[in-house]
Amino acid sequence: MDFKKTVQDLLDQALAERADLFLIDLKISDLNKVEITIDGDKGVTLQDCIDISRAVEHNLDREAVDFAIDVASAGVGSPLKNVRQYKKNVGRTLKVKTETKEIEATLAEANDENIKLSWSAREPKKIGKGKETVQHELILPYAEIKQAIVTITF
Repeated sequence: MDFKKTVQDLLDQALAERADLFLIDLKISDLNKVEITIDGDKGVTLQDCIDISRAVEHNLDREAVDFAIDVASAGVGSPLKNVRQYKKNVGRTLKVKTETKEIEATLAEANDENIKLSWSAREPKKIGKGKETVQHELILPYAEIKQAIVTITF
């Protein structure tokens, strides 16, 4: 069996046993360096990474194929790639880039088709001088999102 297919099957099996974890990315180089990026509904612990690594590594034969394996969680500054990541980050602030604009807003809702962003902005009053705070909402289909990153505020 193909090494890449074997790794994918073992990873799928390991993640099936852990419903709270999901795959973000799997890369296997020509030199058999396996890089697995996972995320979880409640975050990812070091033990989660160890468990997934062992589930894959212990079922591969190093005598047949020489390989290296790295399992990591999606980093704080990593772009969101999966609908499940959007759903777990509802209520947090995102920096979203589309083809035409960049918006920093609160992720108010996320479903299988789109997200709803909410933010307030100071804008000139319609009548008179000065500015007023205006609430904005935008429903954005996933297909229009070029990049979305959770922003951390201190």
